[in-house]
Amino acid sequence: MADWSKNKLGRRAFLAGSAAVLATPALAQSVNGVATTEIERELNTSVRRNISSFRTLDWQPYFSNLNKGAVLVDIASRALHYWQPSGIYHLYPCSVPLTEDLTRRGRTTITLKDPAPDWRPTPAMKIRNPEWPDYVGPGPDNPLGSRAMHLGWQYYRIHGTHDTRKIGRRSSNGCIGLYNEHVEQLYEMAQVGTQVLLI
Repeated sequence: MADWSKNKLGRRAFLAGSAAVLATPALAQSVNGVATTEIERELNTSVRRNISSFRTLDWQPYFSNLNKGAVLVDIASRALHYWQPSGIYHLYPCSVPLTEDLTRRGRTTITLKDPAPDWRPTPAMKIRNPEWPDYVGPGPDNPLGSRAMHLGWQYYRIHGTHDTRKIGRRSSNGCIGLYNEHVEQLYEMAQVGTQVLLI
């Protein structure tokens, strides 16, 4: 068998094939035939709308102060903006609710920080997906990832995810999802009482 690494044509073909695989978007997950994330079949303009928009923002149009820091989640651009009390700014790509009826907008605060979240489906989730487990403990199978910050609205959280395909897409049942490494950073900086605005 020929060693492709010693053959320029073979190496180019391998790299081209690798690029094609890397460029192919993940297909949506499905539960009982119902998509749980947006379906992306081709690399076209609609795919570009499925990624977070990295546009920096100023906090002043949205908040009157940064006393305990501030989180702004822009549902349309799928980006989470965080300003520390000192004014230091952070920007993270995020997942947002799958549909408009699952989307909550407005002002709230972080009410609880959970360093090892467990998960239970909401009653509405269980009706839509009766096959889902009633409980998942902390760990790699947990849909809330490695950290969670509860918001003032029942069932709504900013949390991590082990399913990185969801980030930058409409893919949640209402929560805001971050890569685990990003939610761990935010978890260390944000505090109970941090103001949160979803727009």
